[in-house]
Amino acid sequence: MNNSKNKPTEGKSKAVKNLWIIFGSVLLFIILFFFCVAVGIFGKMPSFDELENPRTNLATEIYSADGKLLGSYFVENRSNVRYSELSHYMPEALISIEDERFTEHSGIDEKALFRVAFGVMTGNKRGGGSTITQQLAKNLFPRGENLSTPKLVLRKFKEWITATKLEHNYSKEEIVAMYLNTVAFGHNAYGIRSAANTFFDKNPKDLNLEECALMAGVVNAPTRYSPIRNPERSLGRRNLVLQKMVDNGFITQEECDSVSQIPIDMSHFNVSDHNTGQATYFREFLRGYLNDWAKNTTRADGEPYNIYRDGLRIYTTIDSRMQRYAEDAVKDFMSKELQPMFFNHWKGYKNAPFSNVSADEIDHILETSMKRSDRYRSLKNAGMCMDSIKAEFNRPVPMTIFSWNGPIDTVMSPMDSIRYYKWYLQASLVSIESHTGHVKAYVGGIDYRFFKYDHVTQARRQVGSTFKPFVYTLAMQEGEFTPCTRIPNIPYNIELPDGRFWSPGNSGGGGGEITLKNALAQSNNWISAYLMNQFGPEAVIGMARRMGVESPIDPVPSICLGVCDLKLIEMVGAMSTFANQGVYIKPMFITRIEDKNGNVIQRFTPEETEAMSEVTAYKMVELMKGVVQSGTGVRLRSLYGFKNPIAGKTGTTQKNSDGYFMGITPDLTTGVWVGAEDRSVHFRSTRLGQGSHTALPIWAMYMKKVYNDPNLGISQGDFTKPYAPGVDLDFNCWQYNDNESDEYIDEF
Repeated sequence: MNNSKNKPTEGKSKAVKNLWIIFGSVLLFIILFFFCVAVGIFGKMPSFDELENPRTNLATEIYSADGKLLGSYFVENRSNVRYSELSHYMPEALISIEDERFTEHSGIDEKALFRVAFGVMTGNKRGGGSTITQQLAKNLFPRGENLSTPKLVLRKFKEWITATKLEHNYSKEEIVAMYLNTVAFGHNAYGIRSAANTFFDKNPKDLNLEECALMAGVVNAPTRYSPIRNPERSLGRRNLVLQKMVDNGFITQEECDSVSQIPIDMSHFNVSDHNTGQATYFREFLRGYLNDWAKNTTRADGEPYNIYRDGLRIYTTIDSRMQRYAEDAVKDFMSKELQPMFFNHWKGYKNAPFSNVSADEIDHILETSMKRSDRYRSLKNAGMCMDSIKAEFNRPVPMTIFSWNGPIDTVMSPMDSIRYYKWYLQASLVSIESHTGHVKAYVGGIDYRFFKYDHVTQARRQVGSTFKPFVYTLAMQEGEFTPCTRIPNIPYNIELPDGRFWSPGNSGGGGGEITLKNALAQSNNWISAYLMNQFGPEAVIGMARRMGVESPIDPVPSICLGVCDLKLIEMVGAMSTFANQGVYIKPMFITRIEDKNGNVIQRFTPEETEAMSEVTAYKMVELMKGVVQSGTGVRLRSLYGFKNPIAGKTGTTQKNSDGYFMGITPDLTTGVWVGAEDRSVHFRSTRLGQGSHTALPIWAMYMKKVYNDPNLGISQGDFTKPYAPGVDLDFNCWQYNDNESDEYIDEF
């Protein structure tokens, strides 16, 4: 009897025991499985070091001297922010829509997982189960595409473990910031800093409630909820986020109702790329420099830096306000005055805008331009013969072309577009802080989207009479000359090595004597030839070298009139030597470079050379003041109303192909060049083509804006007079001329 009574009890006990064994086995299997996943048996897991330093593609950011973001270099347009750099609405909006129990769980939300599992079983799935931390794990260590179901499940387990590790190593605030740094917002914006700048032209700290709600709503599906592509759907999503913020106690219902009525404002939307924004030519110049720098500078792991992935911060010398004034000055003068004048000047002329060039020569110019184009190189690399390439260039295709009234979509053959662009005059400007060498503004052309060639640091063009100060500097330094020295105003012949003689023409009349101050002011060619004959080409070139000119210069007498081809950046750097008491400072573009964590990798210091004495520099300033007081630059006073001390020099090259103005003030030295892409394209008259007419107005418009901005602190005072006991530094030795003077240079 007892045995029969005990059998059910024993069977029940055995079943319970089996259940515990099964439960224990399953639990042990799960523990072992997670252990195997964690130690990498089923595939590599991110190490602690990788969690501490996740490798993401971070954009290198370029900052102006006044703290503005000028642009970036990137594979993904992504930059990191700290939690403290976020608007307080941003984490609240994100948590409300993506992970309501974010502050309660430790990386995995069990309630959400059970809800998802129950939804799958009942066919009523609502919402996802991934936490912000899990999504961060997926963003930091992407799972790849087209995974099989087993691999996808395994990858999910890995993300759970990674999420747990992230929760263990980082605070909730850090996780939110890391997530916002890694997520894509669409329109080539990766991370909240890039997104805030792209969508609203703001820093993340400055985003308001409705903007944060919009950003939080976009991350779930950047294309579906794009405020640009799907504005109505985006508005609904934004308002859903606002309501969720009410449900979670972050804002009141009144705030939600009020803000929900505000339309989405995309007026500041701007997709960041290399062709748009401020200082485009400067940024492209800097890219080449930084690529070379990165090849020779290594990270802690011994690998060279990559400016597209390593999140460097480049602090430049550019002032964003001065850069804007420079770009505006170029655009305003070229679009409203000079270019319309050029069109009218050539209207109705055969072969316009080419001057004194045959039809065959024009065809050669156009073919040369064709061979320089990216389209030609692509067709050539594809194996096309020349006849086929020419046929392709003469076939009309849809294209967007430049105009000063905005881009024009049209149908045109590539060859016709080349001819079309020959009509446009180019301009460049560079402005340097005289006492530091810091480049404050840099404009390499009229529009980088259509004209990639940089006329500041790439182009070498004849510099015309802007070269004459090198000749006069040598005279002030080496000879017994002062600005008041008088020279017979007559033609001078210089004997060449082959026994022939060279003598330049001159625009003004001759006879009598002329002071050096007046000669430079009127850009007198005869006096420049006289001084060249006194010292010789090699000595003049030596002075130019001490003042930073590095381009090749042939040692011939005609360089005194500027027949050599130099870069604008060289000329402006050299001219700043006069304002800096004779010390040449090589133009600086960068002050420091930091890594993604803010550690300084390199600081940049000025490279200085004593090019001349302080007295010589002051003499040259006094000489060049005459250009503005009563010389070829007098319209700065008569037309533009400048009354402060300015030293300057105009320049006009053969056939009016190039126009220059170099303007020097105690704080800033600024040079402007104007000309066409081809030297055969120019004004037919010196009156219209001279530097005082083409380049000087841009300088004037730029400096007006600079002086009108008191926050820049640019002085309108006089130049510093050196302490030189026993040396007479008063040079009031000439008679002023109230009439403007046209500058002219003969052909050679």
